[in-house]
Amino acid sequence: MAPTAPIAPTAHTPLPVTADVLDKARARGSASVGTIDVSSLGGNSLQMMFAKLQLALAESSKSSAMGYINDIQNTQEEQKLVAKMLQEARQLQADAGATGKTTLMSDNMAEYMRDKGLAWDTKGNDKAHFKDEWEVAIKSLQARSESLGTDTQQKMVFVQDFMGQYNSYLQGSNSIIQQSNQTLAELARAR
Repeated sequence: MAPTAPIAPTAHTPLPVTADVLDKARARGSASVGTIDVSSLGGNSLQMMFAKLQLALAESSKSSAMGYINDIQNTQEEQKLVAKMLQEARQLQADAGATGKTTLMSDNMAEYMRDKGLAWDTKGNDKAHFKDEWEVAIKSLQARSESLGTDTQQKMVFVQDFMGQYNSYLQGSNSIIQQSNQTLAELARAR
């Protein structure tokens, strides 16, 4: 078999690792050593591009988690409102039971229940309720509160998932950067 002509080195062609090659690489500022392209260990190397991708994915996971965190905060605010209305409805029910007369549902409670499609006793087509008529509104508010609690728990699971992804991507990026730095340090020591 005839010997082949040497291939002219390029930025993408690995060169044999010798002291001569390292000296030439230092002089030019780039060369391939083994399978690592020294010139690309900066911002455009595969390692750095992968690290940047990992960081972008980490940021995307963080943004998704933050969206769910904001939703959780809004849901918790609504839960507080429902708890307050539930307390109000129970007090109005107790007052109606004590007096034997009707008590009036507040405009805010009626508006909230209408907006959320919650049931309340509509006997008499008004907001005045006897003790037993308050049961429908109280049960509706309790169901809404439970639904909001379940929604919050599900969103918290999503937040945990996205934060796990965030940590994984961030750890992957840091690991790649650390490996690149270690490779650069080893190349500098070989000098």
